[in-house]
Amino acid sequence: MKIYGDSKSGNCYKLKLVCTNLGLDYTWVELDILKKETQTSDFLSKNPNGKIPIIELSSGEVLTESNAILNYIADNTALLPSEPLNRAKVLQWQFFEQYSHEPNIAVARFIEKYLGLPEERRSEYKQKQIAGYKALDIMEEHLSKNLFFVNNNYSIADISLYAYTHVADEGGIDLSPYPHIQHWLQQVEQQPGYCSMYE
Repeated sequence: MKIYGDSKSGNCYKLKLVCTNLGLDYTWVELDILKKETQTSDFLSKNPNGKIPIIELSSGEVLTESNAILNYIADNTALLPSEPLNRAKVLQWQFFEQYSHEPNIAVARFIEKYLGLPEERRSEYKQKQIAGYKALDIMEEHLSKNLFFVNNNYSIADISLYAYTHVADEGGIDLSPYPHIQHWLQQVEQQPGYCSMYE
């Protein structure tokens, strides 16, 4: 299995983390989005949407979208419940991550870490932080009563949300008011096969 990704991207890191959690072998192909390496004809033949991450299987088939890939990799493992309701709850949190969390926390981080916080995007940066804190408030409330996000068991729901939450400070977002999120981050980092984003 080949993973095409950017080592600084949370969406790409999700795949690295699930693979190391499960002890799976893979080949990492590094791409630089700022150098438009996802817009080459070769890459666009694999994903016409021109986005990472993608995985390329030994069969030559390609799968896109980070959370879809997580579900594929984690199928029939402890990281994805087989019981229908809990499996749907994993998807519920992954949809939350993609619609309410990632578009705010990840974009604030992109504006600061990738682009260097240009003045013309400062207003957008502030708005993304406000919406990011709203997403964190929802997570904090849930984690005040639960160790993990689904059925108190570590799953790909946690991986999806961990990826950008643990580097939220790189987008100017302060996690110090969120003790339950901080405790959850520690729990994720104690899981077998944990690897940091930059390993």
